[in-house]
Amino acid sequence: MQMNVTLRQARGFTLIEILVVIVIIGILATLVVPKLMSRPDQARVVAAKQDIQTILQALKIYRLDNGRYPTTEQGLMALVKKPTSNPVPGNWKEEGYLEKPPRDPWGTAYQYLQPGAHGEVDVFSFGADGIAGGEGIDADIGSWQL
Repeated sequence: MQMNVTLRQARGFTLIEILVVIVIIGILATLVVPKLMSRPDQARVVAAKQDIQTILQALKIYRLDNGRYPTTEQGLMALVKKPTSNPVPGNWKEEGYLEKPPRDPWGTAYQYLQPGAHGEVDVFSFGADGIAGGEGIDADIGSWQL
């Protein structure tokens, strides 16, 4: 009797049991992997919205210091380096308003309009495709959406 119990314990898994486990893992993978794959794109959209909020705050401080927003021609570079074109800001902060020119999570420069089509200023990204319009991750992300 003792020997019979030992043989049962050493038996292991059958081929059918292993195949069932593999099928279950495959089914779970087909359900979970597509959801995980879209997360980086969603994270980039969230990061772009946060960047735009940061840029808007820097623009507000620029306006408080200088009495106006940078022109469209001066662009967002006016937050990094003192503009030399008119109107030259009279009270520009020596350290600037941003450390470097802002780029969206897809590596493209943020767009800036003053006056904006949606408000005093518009700051926006063209999304993943880098062109105006689009849907999903290719959709424009703008200050007017915040």
